[in-house]
Amino acid sequence: MGFLSDNDDDGTVSNTGDDGFPPDGQDVPQDDGYWEALLSDGEVASLDEPPPWMAEDEQSAGIAASGDGSGEAGDDGYGWGRARSLLASCDCCVLKVTGYNRGGLLVEFGVITGFVPSSHLLDFPIYADSLEREDALTERVGQTLTLQVIELDQPKDRLILSERAAIQGQRCEEVFSRLTAGDVVSGRVSNLRRFGAFVDLGGFEGLVHISEMSWGRVNYPGDVVSPGDEVQVYVLDVNPAERKIQLSLKQLQSDPWQQVAGHYHVGEIIEGDVTNVVSFGAFARLEEGIEGLIHISELAEGTFLHPRNVVQEGQRVRVRVLNVDPVNRRIGLSLRQVRTNHADHAIEDHDHDDTANVLVEVASDGPY
Repeated sequence: MGFLSDNDDDGTVSNTGDDGFPPDGQDVPQDDGYWEALLSDGEVASLDEPPPWMAEDEQSAGIAASGDGSGEAGDDGYGWGRARSLLASCDCCVLKVTGYNRGGLLVEFGVITGFVPSSHLLDFPIYADSLEREDALTERVGQTLTLQVIELDQPKDRLILSERAAIQGQRCEEVFSRLTAGDVVSGRVSNLRRFGAFVDLGGFEGLVHISEMSWGRVNYPGDVVSPGDEVQVYVLDVNPAERKIQLSLKQLQSDPWQQVAGHYHVGEIIEGDVTNVVSFGAFARLEEGIEGLIHISELAEGTFLHPRNVVQEGQRVRVRVLNVDPVNRRIGLSLRQVRTNHADHAIEDHDHDDTANVLVEVASDGPY
């Protein structure tokens, strides 16, 4: 499912995400006090006496004592060894619901009583009041669920399972089995990060890196897409071993650099918008997806502390094309040469005006 298995020093084993936190939807509380309160007895929330489905020995011994901690399996082959194997492989198991408490469902895992938090149940009412919640849990008693082990702690007789993770795992395998590099598929933008956008492909999320969102400069993914958007994406790579799918939006757009050689010629003067000012110069957008560099040596005559002393982001400038390199996607520009040329023309015009004034004065000094 794209999760990592972590073995803690205290014997706790759990499935966590790449960032060290539980995967989305797997908000398993880690506080021991919470679990002691939840598992120390088998009471049903808001009921005064134990429910009829709980055996007398369970009522007296308590849910947490259902396993002897020895790791021995029951007659059906289920035990701590089997649980560890399922956790490591992310395989699913089908278990019967034997009861519930205020936090979720209790399931029979051989000699162990496992726990399924309500947040890990499919189609469970999120905003239900206590009575609706109890009714929803009661309806599940006696049913069988397809579950995945997401955490276990044998010394504390803690076995946590998830119905959501099991279904997600099945859908995940379906996605990886049907996708190959080069496919064009539809998906829904599920989340944005500064480095890109995640797209739900129907059971697994692929990543559109910010560099693959547009041929032009993208400062933040939210400038291109929003959560909930339905998009078509190009599949760049599918890696089942690392549980990664790389996607692209810009590969479905025409590449503007393919036409650069015919659009821009050395020596011509064009206009552009300054998009970024850095220590070595400034970038100017000539059209969508095409940016050229005005090197610091081509910004202006004389000395200045920083390129921002000459130009600012958003400024419209006239520049001369110095070189065009479509293969390496580079265009060299000069602001200095345009300004110098403009100044030279201004001086020439001024000199011409002065000469004309002298001629007028000479004519005025004539015999008339």
